[in-house]
Amino acid sequence: MAEPNEQPTDQPTSRQLTAARKFVGAHGESSKAIVENLGRAGARVVLVGADGAMGDVVVAGPAAGSALVDAVAGLEPAQWDAETVGATVIGAEHRRRMAGPRARN
Repeated sequence: MAEPNEQPTDQPTSRQLTAARKFVGAHGESSKAIVENLGRAGARVVLVGADGAMGDVVVAGPAAGSALVDAVAGLEPAQWDAETVGATVIGAEHRRRMAGPRARN
């Protein structure tokens, strides 16, 4: 049984819900959410906004990720399919940062 101060692992925290709601508010309704299992580390909920922006929220596990998607108005569950990938907008600065230090020279 969970300690009284512990958050159940199948539910997102209020901070995680707030982060997802702010993302949807900033990047538009009809945002997509992909829940990716990270194993013992939990799950990553990748957010793709209606404007193509990307963000993420790390939660305790896949069940908490699914609960987060269900709890946030404007988020719809998605997979990494052609439609979702095509909806992302990745700028040149993001590409350089993700490429690492050798690409910055």
